[in-house]
Amino acid sequence: MDKTNVMRILDTAKIDYSFSEYDQTVTDGEQVAKLVGKSCDETFKTLVTLANTLEHLVFVVPVNTTLDLKKAAKAAGVKSVEMLKQKDLLPLTGYVHGGCSPIGMKKQFRTFIDETAILFDKITFSAGKRGLQVSVNANDLKNLIDADFFDLSKSQY
Repeated sequence: MDKTNVMRILDTAKIDYSFSEYDQTVTDGEQVAKLVGKSCDETFKTLVTLANTLEHLVFVVPVNTTLDLKKAAKAAGVKSVEMLKQKDLLPLTGYVHGGCSPIGMKKQFRTFIDETAILFDKITFSAGKRGLQVSVNANDLKNLIDADFFDLSKSQY
């Protein structure tokens, strides 16, 4: 397996991580969590949004939740945010749907991590391509990408 940009950035920053491979045709976050042997609470997805100010913002939330757009806007100090159109993801971030990571986007956008991340020794998220996840300490991630923890999500159920 070739290392992804995410792994190279973590190596350069001397951040401890582990990785898991899974069937890259699976893009449902809850299925991914099962395949890599993690709970849905500690497995996170990376969502890219567009604020009313036209700023792109990144939110990292558990796979078994949805991003609460009102909480997201409040965290970012903007009036509103909407999900980025899927066709705009690759040109903007360099990542495809199902393989988007908060680390190593073409440009570093302001990033916010759901506060539940601090409940775990490590959280798991995309390593920058489908079929590969990395597990990293949430505070190490926060410091690496200059993110902040906020209440961002709501249960899907």
